[in-house]
Amino acid sequence: MKFLTLIATTLSFLFLFNVKAFAQDFLITKYGAKPDTTILNTVSINKAIQTCHAAGGGRVVIPRGTFKSGTITMLDNVHLYFEHGATLLGSEDYRDFPAQKLADYRFMRDERGLYSLIYAEGASNIAITGHGTIDGNGEHQVRDPLNLGNGADRRSKNLLFISCRNIRVEGITFLASATWNQHYLNCEDVIIDRVTVYNHVNRNNDAVDIDGSRRVVISNSIFDTDDDGITLKSTGSAPTEDVSISNCIVSSFCNAIKAGTESYGGFRNISISNCVIKPSRSKSKPFFDVPRIGITGISLEIVDGGVMEGVTISNVSIEGTSCPLYIRLGNRARKYTEGADIQDPGTLRNVMISNLTAYNTGNFTSSITGIPGHYVENISLSNVQFHNTGGLKTGDYLASFADVKEEEKSYPQPTVWGNLPASGLFIRHARNIQVNGLVLSSAKPDPRVPVIAVDTDGLLIKNIIKRDETAAASFFSGEGVTNYEVDKPLGWQKKVVELNP
Repeated sequence: MKFLTLIATTLSFLFLFNVKAFAQDFLITKYGAKPDTTILNTVSINKAIQTCHAAGGGRVVIPRGTFKSGTITMLDNVHLYFEHGATLLGSEDYRDFPAQKLADYRFMRDERGLYSLIYAEGASNIAITGHGTIDGNGEHQVRDPLNLGNGADRRSKNLLFISCRNIRVEGITFLASATWNQHYLNCEDVIIDRVTVYNHVNRNNDAVDIDGSRRVVISNSIFDTDDDGITLKSTGSAPTEDVSISNCIVSSFCNAIKAGTESYGGFRNISISNCVIKPSRSKSKPFFDVPRIGITGISLEIVDGGVMEGVTISNVSIEGTSCPLYIRLGNRARKYTEGADIQDPGTLRNVMISNLTAYNTGNFTSSITGIPGHYVENISLSNVQFHNTGGLKTGDYLASFADVKEEEKSYPQPTVWGNLPASGLFIRHARNIQVNGLVLSSAKPDPRVPVIAVDTDGLLIKNIIKRDETAAASFFSGEGVTNYEVDKPLGWQKKVVELNP
């Protein structure tokens, strides 16, 4: 046994020796970079990366100080490492971010150009880690600086990786992107851990966009954004699948955690757990006309075709968003390229949500909705609490479910409807919906019916707590509901169910 232990110790020592012997550091200052914001370091940093790549890989080190740069391009086996106090600052001149050649993987609006502070296409084994900051300096960039008027948007992202594999981004603070902060498009095996994002300087300031990518882990991170927070998209033909999001704190003026809107390739096997959603600490005015507390906590959307299935959400706390939960199957049917097929309405099914509490929220009611002939299916909610503001009066909300327009072509978010006629949950065009353990309350009296269902087959609602301190005549109402069972809520003294034939 002692002999085996000695052999193991020797092998471990030799392994560490070899790693140290062959790993190389490439300090950007040795290639001419200077921590002076009057100097552009694009050439120097790219030279360090190219030399590192040519040597077989290693660390390109950004030391303490602020280094201004235009686009830098990551290559295979390069690890960009930030020392304590190191900042990569984006140039204020849009011309320092030249358009990249059109990527092999096509996605929506790529013909408008690919611009980024850190860029890679087709690279493998790349990492950005350390203790420093990537500051996009995006408040100085405008959408169409040349006034071409053709939809051009030359704003750069902080990070854009296309068709890359084995990616690790850890410990970095991201600030002030001119548009989306991090965009991982058609990538595989991505780990994003212990990052901080604060993005409130421009329109479309998402925190992180996972787009048509596979095997992705986002964990232990803090996001605070003007636009969407953690966003799963499918803007091309590839699905976003096998994604784990855990232990994150997310704040957004728009949608905190969202799958959509673009959904062409679909979403499969998504796990969201142990997350906190709370109001932004930003005091600035939102770029869009949205509530400061945000639009939604969690949004699941299929509106451009595609399939969403295998989604689990658990242990989520939501404070102060307008709408806690928004599940939407629509039919916007937007193509990702001019020649792409127009998809039929997609499929949204097999979603399990448990242990979710939402409080101090606005009055945009949580909803689960499809469109006529296309149903949201197999949705389970368990141990869910919705505590809204209330205080509405007649005229502040849609009077009846008949007044809720389909809006299947509209941009999918609760602002399209405003205040629905239900105060707790609105269900329409759905099959097999189970709610087991539901607590509803309002800080101020809310006259709306707590739960409404329309065109729904297979509905079970049990283990409910809801006082009848409301003008509503019944707890549950609707039309075209079959195969249903709704328990009497604890504390409810009025009529439980009232359905139109």
